[in-house]
Amino acid sequence: MPQTDAPRTEAAPRARSGRWAGPHGATASGIRPRWWTEVPLILFVYAAYTAGRLLARGDTGGAVDHGLEILRIEKALHINAEHPLNRLFTREAWLGVPADFGYASLHYVVTPAILIWLFRSRSVRYRAARTWLWTSTFIGLIGFTLLPTCPPRLLSPEHGFVDTMAQYSDYGWWGAEASAPRGMGGMTNQYAAMPSLHVGWALWCGVMLWRHGRTPAARVAAVAYPLFTTIVVMGTANHYFLDAVAGAAVMGAGLLLTPFVMRTADRLRTLVGNRVPWARGASGDEGSPIVSVGCHTSAGERIPRQRESRTGPGAEPGASPTDAGDSTATAAR
Repeated sequence: MPQTDAPRTEAAPRARSGRWAGPHGATASGIRPRWWTEVPLILFVYAAYTAGRLLARGDTGGAVDHGLEILRIEKALHINAEHPLNRLFTREAWLGVPADFGYASLHYVVTPAILIWLFRSRSVRYRAARTWLWTSTFIGLIGFTLLPTCPPRLLSPEHGFVDTMAQYSDYGWWGAEASAPRGMGGMTNQYAAMPSLHVGWALWCGVMLWRHGRTPAARVAAVAYPLFTTIVVMGTANHYFLDAVAGAAVMGAGLLLTPFVMRTADRLRTLVGNRVPWARGASGDEGSPIVSVGCHTSAGERIPRQRESRTGPGAEPGASPTDAGDSTATAAR
């Protein structure tokens, strides 16, 4: 009997490992996130995102120069797909209006929905996925600050772009000056085009759906949503094609940095726990499989089954805490 339980005994340490093996790996941190810590973190990241955009809105002349330089590069490489898309969306309201609604709202709905879905049903993967998203977002904020960029819709008309958000503003809640609600356009940074986090976040959502969705519809959405977002941001003249490419590159950089960020966070948690007794107790409870004296949970359990430990006197050789409580079922067989 100890031999048959060995594979499960070996798997438990791997499940509690602090390392992350990426989207295709099977390992995530053993610390289970709690909603009362996640909500403040989400609010903090959103506040930092908003503040970073606002801080980078001063250099209008430089932003216009950067936008024109991107447009020149695209024309030289014949990749300025935003021109024909913008003409199409401007001419066909049945395409332009839904595109504007998508640009103004989907990233506020789909991205949080994917986060909540992962938190509730893929909790083992959630922390790594969330860290990837936040890390990439902060990299994007650095891009907004160092390279303020005028979007195509704000260039002078001679460059051939039409602001569809302004053209179709009567159809939606946004104003003519931005995709923000009417009257709040002055609170946004309209020169934060490089990189496109709309595309970056959509790519993250696509990876999560492709990796963790179990239905054909999820796989279709995983491909369709990032592609749709890329077309929309160009057709509405909010981003250049190279902005979309940069958004994907930012997500790639965030993916590479995620294991380092998670290890650093774990070290800080351990350091704080060693210095602050109540913090040590809280973090220890989250990472431990022990739920009460003599009772344990298995590696993937969400609700403890209150199985008694067999590590005391008289326990079989090789028995482990995670295997405890299986003897009754074995004896019955």
